[in-house]
Amino acid sequence: MIHNYCTRLLGGLAALSLAATPVIAQAQAAEETFGPTNIPISVVGPKLNDPNNRAPVAVVNGSVITGTDLAHRVALLVATSGGELPEEELQLVRLQVLSNLIDETLQIQGAEAQELEVETAMVEGRYAEVAQRNFGATADAIDKMNEQMLAFGSSAASLKRQIRGEIAWQLLLRRNVIPFINVSVEEAQEQLAQLEATRGSTEYRIGEIYLSTTPETRQAVYQTAVGIVERLRQGGNFQAYARQFSQASTATVGGDLDFVQLNRLPPELAREVEQMQVGELVGPIEVPGGFSIVLLIDKRQVLMADPRDSMLSLKQVSISFPPDISDEEFTSRVNAFGEAMSQVGSCELADAKAAEIGAQVVPNNSIRARSLPPQLQSILLEMQPGQSTPGFGSKEDGVRVLILCDKQAPPAASGKTVAQIQQEIENERIEKRANAYLRDLRNDADIQFPG
Repeated sequence: MIHNYCTRLLGGLAALSLAATPVIAQAQAAEETFGPTNIPISVVGPKLNDPNNRAPVAVVNGSVITGTDLAHRVALLVATSGGELPEEELQLVRLQVLSNLIDETLQIQGAEAQELEVETAMVEGRYAEVAQRNFGATADAIDKMNEQMLAFGSSAASLKRQIRGEIAWQLLLRRNVIPFINVSVEEAQEQLAQLEATRGSTEYRIGEIYLSTTPETRQAVYQTAVGIVERLRQGGNFQAYARQFSQASTATVGGDLDFVQLNRLPPELAREVEQMQVGELVGPIEVPGGFSIVLLIDKRQVLMADPRDSMLSLKQVSISFPPDISDEEFTSRVNAFGEAMSQVGSCELADAKAAEIGAQVVPNNSIRARSLPPQLQSILLEMQPGQSTPGFGSKEDGVRVLILCDKQAPPAASGKTVAQIQQEIENERIEKRANAYLRDLRNDADIQFPG
């Protein structure tokens, strides 16, 4: 399977199916509906749904994006995402991929206009790196990669073009954005002082999928957002959706805003986030310029030790059951197992007790509490060494308990350094400038969608 090298395109639809949205149907019922990058869906939609159409789909400053370009890129995306998608769900995928191809074309053209050469050797080198990551550092890795691309219904040229676009964009940012971002030590120190002043207040780690709108695209984008929320609530991968569909700068990291305080969020988001529980999903929320879908990943108190950072030593004791066990016998054995484990009293005695009742023991001597499911976190953090959790599991998977052997409280939070804060501010400003720069490239471009 091709390595997820390309952050936006191959960022993943792994193990998820995309929301089927009524965007195409709306275009037929309304005067006009627009997709990402103001793509007129009534014009482009029929071409997107015809896999045999090899005519131009878009023309960007004279450069043609053909149906073949689109088909190869979509095939690569679907193949690296773990399987086929229903036709109605592919509509949204094709629209987003076309938008990505338009941006990619603008980035390549921008580098060429400024005589920033993307050397073929650089593209081939990165393609070889992808091949070696997937097929090993062997002489035939590239040949195997080429064969795999063809098997996907794509081509080596499609992935190499995307690699060229990413290199071009990096060169543009290095010349036009990064040199003009400066964060002084004094500014970082001031922010550090503000951080110290808020010690003990709550900050929230948020995942966001942001979809921008115009007055013309508002309804279509809203319907798209509703569809994404429905799929996420059915078990879709939030990071994968964020990488593919979010138009915020955090898309490349799966929509992760990291830890922020409420005063750094738009008021519409802050009101929702303050009431959310960890793991909760809310949206779509209308914010200036678009809609946001928000996942509360975590929360903590500023510069305070978090109990969930405690290191735990555990022993898992489990029992399994024959396939034909009756409900009555299952309940009886689970009760007996739980009673036996509650009387162990220490990890030292757990192995002997497990052997006595025919259970299996798996030790784990170093696990951070926050890495466990939330329900187990709260139970284990309230326990004392030697105590065990209630039994959990099923007939099919077996039933297990966790015995707490040791618990090491987390050290007091040391906070961030001035250098770390400087880097954070710098990265944030680079991302904002990069988004504005790409938006300017779009606004200045002549983008046509042949009928």
